[in-house]
Amino acid sequence: MPAVIQDSRHQILVSHAGSLPRTTELIQANAAREFEEDGLTLKRTEEFEHLLAEAVKDLVARQKAQGITVPGDGEFGKAMSSAVDYGAWWSYIFQRAEGLEVTGEDIFTQPPVESSPRNVRLTSFPHRRDWVRFREAYHDPATGIGTGSTATPFPATTGPLKYKGHAQIASDVRNLRTALDAAGLETGFITSLSPGSGARVADRYYGDEEAHIYAWADLLREEYKAVIEAGLILQIDDPSIAENWDQIAPEPAVEDYRAFTQLRIDALNYALRDLPQDQIRFHLCWGSWHGPHTTDIEFRHIVDLMLQINAKYYSFEAANVRHEHEFTVWDRVTLPEGKVIVPGVVSHATNVVEHPELVAQRIVRFAERVGAENVIASTDCGLGGRIHPLIADAKLEALAAGARLATERLF
Repeated sequence: MPAVIQDSRHQILVSHAGSLPRTTELIQANAAREFEEDGLTLKRTEEFEHLLAEAVKDLVARQKAQGITVPGDGEFGKAMSSAVDYGAWWSYIFQRAEGLEVTGEDIFTQPPVESSPRNVRLTSFPHRRDWVRFREAYHDPATGIGTGSTATPFPATTGPLKYKGHAQIASDVRNLRTALDAAGLETGFITSLSPGSGARVADRYYGDEEAHIYAWADLLREEYKAVIEAGLILQIDDPSIAENWDQIAPEPAVEDYRAFTQLRIDALNYALRDLPQDQIRFHLCWGSWHGPHTTDIEFRHIVDLMLQINAKYYSFEAANVRHEHEFTVWDRVTLPEGKVIVPGVVSHATNVVEHPELVAQRIVRFAERVGAENVIASTDCGLGGRIHPLIADAKLEALAAGARLATERLF
């Protein structure tokens, strides 16, 4: 049965960017799990599977009660073993891929890499331009910039890549489908990684950037198909389209960055080939860590690249103070026929809970530019692992309340 998003011609629908705070029980259960011999894959037990299924069922019911009309599984199947974890959206795939190995080399320990004109390369995370400019702040625990810890270590590609996560994605699909049915909801979404983001791990096998990215595309296509075939919405998480800009030193020319990014767009479309766009949502962000973000690329430089992606829905940050002003991009960019934007109108980057009136104003700004029927209200990024569960719940409630106010004004 294909995914169906209810009629949006008479109301502003409400969703979120994916990750939601895990329960204490689920975090503790993940922390207690042992690794398989590869040091990457967490062992699963019947007890854990039952706990996970019940957590997703409860989560979807709570989303319905909060007013979320396009819910997700909160990424609960993506292991998080600590309350603060900014990387679970990415690190989960390491348990589902053959050809990876923990070598001690990762995005934090790799040496810096310098780019040059027409030769754009990613440097390590500690040498990102924003992290260098504000190095003292990034190393001061009092700032709260820290990104926490991941349940799975970061590996390198040391062999041919192949998808092995069929049991895990089947569990994710089953848990969400069961939860949706119990809540009386038609469909929901599951997130999956993009090839460009997957390929940011060190390559010690392919020796060619394009070959490495396309190997990730072939691998991830298996996961994409599993979500689509279950009649659910597939959300592609790809911060790399925007976030890579800050990971290039020195700052490249915009033309060089666009060429660098085009390869990643093409690889994603290759992975999505022949899959129904009506079931595909793309999520773009500038990185969810709570830092200054002074070196973020402007949305106007990449919005057309985003719209090349073969998806119906486009999710992007629009509520945090670094990017809220960029709603005016849609004064100059025409949204293609049949496409829908899913702007963040509630931020993941502050503990302050947005007033519903502000949420409504943000929604109306987009609706005035692309049409109310082409807007779904959402969060900037995932709230899970980034803010306290009580605050996350309040933000989702404010999001839904703001959407109701906007609906009254627009329809």
